[in-house]
Amino acid sequence: MRFGRLTLAAAALLLITTASVPSGTPLSQTERHDAVLSSDAIQPRGAAPRPVVQRAKHEVPFGAFVGSWDNYIPNIARMATWLGNANMQVGHTYLAGNGWQDIEGENVVLGLWSQWRQGDPSRKLVLGVPMLVPNEGNVPDAEVARLLARGNKGEFDQHFLKLARKLVALGGGDTVVTLGWEMNGVTYTSRCKPDPTAWKAYWRRIVGVMRSVPGQHFQFDFAPNRGLDAIPWTRCYPGDDVVDIIGMDSYDQPAGGTFDEYVSEPYGLQDQVEFAAKRGKPVSYPEWGLFRNGDNPEFVRRMVEWMRTHDTAYQTLTDYCPHGFWQCDRNPRSGSVFKQLMSGSPGAAAGTGSAQAAGR
Repeated sequence: MRFGRLTLAAAALLLITTASVPSGTPLSQTERHDAVLSSDAIQPRGAAPRPVVQRAKHEVPFGAFVGSWDNYIPNIARMATWLGNANMQVGHTYLAGNGWQDIEGENVVLGLWSQWRQGDPSRKLVLGVPMLVPNEGNVPDAEVARLLARGNKGEFDQHFLKLARKLVALGGGDTVVTLGWEMNGVTYTSRCKPDPTAWKAYWRRIVGVMRSVPGQHFQFDFAPNRGLDAIPWTRCYPGDDVVDIIGMDSYDQPAGGTFDEYVSEPYGLQDQVEFAAKRGKPVSYPEWGLFRNGDNPEFVRRMVEWMRTHDTAYQTLTDYCPHGFWQCDRNPRSGSVFKQLMSGSPGAAAGTGSAQAAGR
């Protein structure tokens, strides 16, 4: 039955994904947000007033990145068993960014991930979506700027429209989209520094296209790297009306770094939660894990505590070496702490929390 339903849905997609962008797509709003927001800058530490961000300790929907393709989905259940039958509510995957066909999504892969999501009303599907291709092609800044300009002319709208229509048709209309993740860095073509104004306008355009699809309830997660990186992530923030969650990828780096430094550094964890609180939005941690400091159980303990004591919509560990624990045997002490903290976790109650309230 599972594959029968997917076959029918895939056939229907041949019709719904071939249409052009509808004339009523709300794209004109991008022109009203080209200027840098006056609230983009992070206030100096100690400036008043500062929002209240601390929350009573609570369970957060959690999961792990265990692989991108459909055949990795069973690993979620296997890892949950390793964690004492914990309720791993979040599935996190990515679209490949080698070409525009990748951005449109593969029917079977999207269908099976969406079906996993529908298996429990408390689950979330988090999908990393590149904004430009090739997303990991070492594209120079000047070419990135040219691609952003083309995107703002609507040249790439059709690909995001097809993706949105597929997700809705396959039951993934409430997917959390980490669009252009780590945009403040240098790794991906979908980065902001070459032209922040154009990048923000392009984000707004993509969100407008995807939200134009009937039946969608997507949540868009703005997820930079923690810290300054190549550009302050506040300079890339596209506006409260096109962002539902303010995320942050937070790995244990640089070498010699401490968790207290990760909290207090400019554009770090404290700045993230305050920036989000001022906007009435939850935070998330789509990617986190070990990195430059080896097997570091203190980082794991502090990171889990941080997420459980702030307004966190969800968190997903990056579970492969050198970052993770279940699929990586390099971090036995950290894995033991993670297992102790998360084992048997019931997860968060379905339909509760700021992430659901923020959804459109």
